[in-house]
Amino acid sequence: MVAMYTIAGRQVGSHVLAMATLGTTFLGAYVSMSGGSKADTKNPPINAKTKEEESFVKSFIQKAEGEKKH
Repeated sequence: MVAMYTIAGRQVGSHVLAMATLGTTFLGAYVSMSGGSKADTKNPPINAKTKEEESFVKSFIQKAEGEKKH
């Protein structure tokens, strides 16, 4: 026999409550561990006023990363 509980005026079996509890727990864990989409955080945006400034910053970053790897 199954233990029956009265919830919102309806008879609900204990096995149904157990399945609902496990489903809610696993769904909550999945959603919380999935996270959001990751943005490209390799470099911050370059807010240069001119193309020359932008090219200088990009070349400086490339040189700095080249020195960093050696």
